[in-house]
Amino acid sequence: MTVPPSTESASGESAREESPPARQRALTRVEVADVAVRLFRERGYEATSATEIAEAAGVSRSTFFRQFRSKDDVIFADHDELLEQIARHFELPHADPWLAVCEAATMVFERFRERLEVVRIRDLVVRETPVLHDRETVMVIRYERMFASYLRSSAPAVPALAAIRFAAAVTATHNYELRRLIRSTADDPRAAALPAELAAELAQVRRMFRPDGRAPAGPAAGPELVVAVFPASMDPGDLARAVEERLRAATGTPAL
Repeated sequence: MTVPPSTESASGESAREESPPARQRALTRVEVADVAVRLFRERGYEATSATEIAEAAGVSRSTFFRQFRSKDDVIFADHDELLEQIARHFELPHADPWLAVCEAATMVFERFRERLEVVRIRDLVVRETPVLHDRETVMVIRYERMFASYLRSSAPAVPALAAIRFAAAVTATHNYELRRLIRSTADDPRAAALPAELAAELAQVRRMFRPDGRAPAGPAAGPELVVAVFPASMDPGDLARAVEERLRAATGTPAL
C-alpha cells in the first residue's frame, strides 16, 4: 500500500506564511501626545485635527477620544501623569514636608530633562499658540496648589499663607531653571550644571523662607546682649577682671 506523503510540515509552514503579522504595541497616552506635538509643529496647531493625530499615532478616532477629551488636552498629557506621580509621592511619610515639596519639583525637572527633545518642540508650539500658553499657565497653577495643599495638611501649625508663599517660590524657581534648560542649545555646557543649580536654588528657598519657624543658627543669629550692674566707685581694673571671669565661666573658657 502506498503511503501518501506527509503534508504536516508544508501545511504548518503555509499557515505561518499566511498568518497576519503581529499587531504593533499600542502607543501609551504620552506617546500619542508626542506624536501630536510633532504634528502641531509641522502643520500648525489650528490646522491639525484630532483625526489626523489618531491616524498618525495608529489609533482609532474613538480610542483617541477615550484617552483625551479634546485636541486641547493632548499636548500636556505628561503633566497629568506627573501630577499623579507627585500625589503618590506625597502619600508617603516624609520627615520634612518642605523638603518633600522640593523633591517633587525636582521630579518634574528630571522627567522633562529625560524627554528634552519633545519638550523643546512643545515649548515652541506653546509660545506660538496663545490658547496653549493660557492652558500652560493653568497647569503651573495646578502644581502650585498641589504643593500648598500638601504643606497645609502636613504642617497644620504653619500659617496657611506661609505654605502658599513657599509653594509659589518653589514653583517659580523650578520653572525658571526648567526654562533655561529647554531654551539652551544641545551643545551648551551650562545645561549639564542646571540640575545641581536647581538643587542649590531650592535649598536657598528653604533657607530664605525658614518654613519651620526656627531662628538661624550660628553667627547669623546676632550678638548676645550682656547687662552688668556694678558700684560706681569700683576700680575699672577690678571691674574688667570680674566681667572676664564671669564670661569665661559662662563659656567654659579656662583662665589665662
